Parts: sequence; structure tokens; C-alpha cells
Amino acid sequence: MELLDLLRGSRALFAAAAGLFGLLIGSFLNVVIHRLPRMLEAEWRAQCAELGQGPAPAAPAPAYNLLTPRSACPKCGAPITALQNVPVLSWLVLRGRCAGCRAPISARYPLVELATGALSAAVAWRFGFGWEGGAALVVTWTLIALTGIDLDTQLLPDSLTLPLLWLGLLAAAYLGRGADTIPVDLRSAVLGAAFGYLSLWLVYHGFRLCTGKEGMGYGDFKLYAALGAWLGWQMLLPVILFAAASGAVIGISAIVLRRRGRDVPIPFGPYLAIAGWLVMVGGRVLVAPWWALAR
Repeated sequence: MELLDLLRGSRALFAAAAGLFGLLIGSFLNVVIHRLPRMLEAEWRAQCAELGQGPAPAAPAPAYNLLTPRSACPKCGAPITALQNVPVLSWLVLRGRCAGCRAPISARYPLVELATGALSAAVAWRFGFGWEGGAALVVTWTLIALTGIDLDTQLLPDSLTLPLLWLGLLAAAYLGRGADTIPVDLRSAVLGAAFGYLSLWLVYHGFRLCTGKEGMGYGDFKLYAALGAWLGWQMLLPVILFAAASGAVIGISAIVLRRRGRDVPIPFGPYLAIAGWLVMVGGRVLVAPWWALAR
């Protein structure tokens, strides 16, 4: 209880603790970002085989999930020990290379860990110790995982978006106190989830009718609905405007710099995640004019 009292009484201490814990969570999020798409692909292949639409597996596949097998070097297969898996520090000590075969290790791993630690500290400082801070940390970690997966595969897995949506609604039902808190009140959350999903669903089908192309995926609808459940319907417009503006700037810059062709699809999930996090942490001050109208 003394530790909890210290964290509750000192915002700086809670932010420091959340930052350190965030480094550990970031290490786990690296596993989620890498393995979850592969787990989904294996599940889809198994379902296709059951329906007779794909080759049947020759033998039962070994267990592969977020915990099994142990992390190993993809080049030589050497298992990564606990000392080699210390967030950020191990990568620096090993100079970004495998301890066994000296194959390079992507800098993305320590960057995800650092980002998770920094964002966790920012959330803890903003909301303090309590239900609001805990809820904001869960949202932050889930958005980081979704961002990494969408950048790699252009997928926003239901196994992350739907729990985020339902947690937002449950938190609103049992913990929500008003439209200007995290979690928001139940009415704002339900309307946020419904309007969030339906708005992008309508945009998707309108764009497809006009152009014959699909402008986004259903995962974007679910992520936007989840953000609506946590932030309330009042924050849907600022989130989509921030996401669209940042996506347009980065997309146009990539085309101008010739790093991406005009026909190459750009995942929208990361921009939704960034915009949602900024609105959550920036609070109503960030969108004060709109908040005054929405109320």
C-alpha cells in the first residue's frame, strides 16, 4: 500500500515508473507486432484446409503463439537469453547485432520500446495514478501494436480492435463519469462507437461506388469505432481531421520524394492511432473550439 500511496501522491514518480514499465511492455509489443499476423495467417490456412480450399498440412505444426517458442535470431536460430532481451540496453550493448552470428538486428525493436516507454510516461503524467491513467495506458499500448502491424501488413486484427472497442464500452458503463473524461460516459461511448463505424463504412462504400476501388479496410472502421468508444462521439471529427491531414502530408511527401508510387496503398490505421492518442492526451484544450460546439 505504501508504494501505491507514493505513486498516487507523486505524478512524477508515477510517470517515471510507467516509463520504465513501458519499456518492458514495448518489448512484448515487438513480439505481438511480429507474431500476431503470422498466427492469423496460420489460422486462415487451417480454415481453408478444413473447407477443402487449400493444401492440408503434412503434420501438426509446432506451437506458435505470443509466448511459444522463445525468441530467437531469425538468421542462426540462436535463442535470445534474458540478458540479451533487456529493452534498449541489450541492443546498444550488442551494437544492433546477434550475439551468435552477428547478423544485424533491426533498429525498430529498440525504437518501439523507447516509444512505448515515452508515451507511457506522457500518459501517466497527463492522467495521474488511477482509473483514467490505467485506461489511457491500455489504449496507448494497443494503438502502438496496431500501428506496427498495419505498417507491416496493412492489417488491423480483430483480436486487437474489437477488445479495444468492448473495453471502451465496458469502461464507460462502469467507470465513465462524463464526456470530458477517460473513460467517457456510456451515452457518449455508445454513440461514438456507432457513429465512428458507420461514418467510415459510408465513406468506404461511397468511394467504391464512385471509383470502383476500395479506399480503406474494415479494420479502419473498427479502430475508429474503438476510438469513439473511448473518446466519445464529440471527438470523432477532430480525430478524423487530424488523421486525414497527417496522412495527406506524409503521403504527398512520399510521392514527391519518389519513395512511393501513386498506386501504392497507404495504411490509414497508423494515422487514426496517432490522431486518437493526441486527442486523448491533448484533451479538450487541443480541440477547444470544437469542444465548445459539441457540448
